[in-house]
Amino acid sequence: MSEFKLNQISTSTFLKDVLICSLGAFGGPEAHYGIFMQQMVVKKNYLSEEELLELIALTGVLPGPSSTQTIIAIGHKVGGPRLGLLTLLVWALPIVLFMTLLSFAFDFLVSNNLSLDIVRYIGPMAIGFILLATFRISKKVIKDNLTVFLFLFSALFSYLLRVAWIYPVLLLIGGLVSVLSQKQKAVANKVKLNPPWKYLILFIIIAIGSFWLALFTSNPILIIFEKFYRYGYLVIGGGQVVIPLMYSELVDGFKYLSSQEFLVGYGFVQGMPGPMFSFSAFVGGLALRDSGNILQFLGGIIAAVGIFLPGTLLIYFVIPVWEQFKKSEIIKSSLKGVLAVAGGFMFTIVVVLIIRNDLDLMSILVITGTTLLLWSNKVPAPLIVFGVILLGLII
Repeated sequence: MSEFKLNQISTSTFLKDVLICSLGAFGGPEAHYGIFMQQMVVKKNYLSEEELLELIALTGVLPGPSSTQTIIAIGHKVGGPRLGLLTLLVWALPIVLFMTLLSFAFDFLVSNNLSLDIVRYIGPMAIGFILLATFRISKKVIKDNLTVFLFLFSALFSYLLRVAWIYPVLLLIGGLVSVLSQKQKAVANKVKLNPPWKYLILFIIIAIGSFWLALFTSNPILIIFEKFYRYGYLVIGGGQVVIPLMYSELVDGFKYLSSQEFLVGYGFVQGMPGPMFSFSAFVGGLALRDSGNILQFLGGIIAAVGIFLPGTLLIYFVIPVWEQFKKSEIIKSSLKGVLAVAGGFMFTIVVVLIIRNDLDLMSILVITGTTLLLWSNKVPAPLIVFGVILLGLII
């Protein structure tokens, strides 16, 4: 994006697009990438398909909630650290406040047999978003026989070995193969790196400081913050990594909430828009429900701050380093392979989502309809989401 265009983007315009992403971001991180592609790349051209795929690959190997880090990184690229922070607030705050308030109303909703049937077609809709995003990305990254091979290679192995460490390994293999395949070998030129160490130092200080403060005090807010901050930097490879740890500590260990409350709350948040780890606000609120309304509300907010903060600090440290590092000739020559591998990951996501969802005829029609509407680029994403929810209400 040119400097001229950057200067023409108002903060309010960009944040309105972030809010559209947040309100339409159903279905977990994989589907979030689909709406990022539609709103930030196709509609508004804040960044290219290749740049978005770079960020997805980069955040996929960092601790922290990956889709949240990706949209923060987009804000950082467009307008620097300040816009990155505002992006986080607009992206996460609506659902965090909702899930915190849900912790107050949860008993009432459960006792009245709350049904989530109205969002049962959200999953198929999310597949439509990610399916079109994968198609568009594939067109950009598959350029020759080598990229076809790397695309299929990464898709196969990321499907067969669904473990966190496979992603950085395959990205490294893709980059190395791309460099070695170059007829004209890349020269290792010097690149001046100027890392913003303050973010990494702050990340470490908060991790150590909160641990010791929680250990030697009985302040419930500090204890909640430390636990969720720790969960935030243990999230490598998606929520499936940290959810069992949260369950073990908060349900089995400290008995902050029951197994039913944990599982119903987690199921509920999967039918809501925005980042999946807003679930932390619900758990933090329930954990302090016996401490009064003010502390219960603070518990929800502090839990969300805790789980999102480490990933935010890390992305603030990494993004400037990555932008400088990309100037290296070796890194430039490796990007073709890295992006092909990342495209293979996206294809695997589509396959996994289709397998995990028990698709009936109506679900297949929702996937097809969503994909075609997005392809036409004439129907805003929020209207598609509203239509799918309305469909679930009617049928």
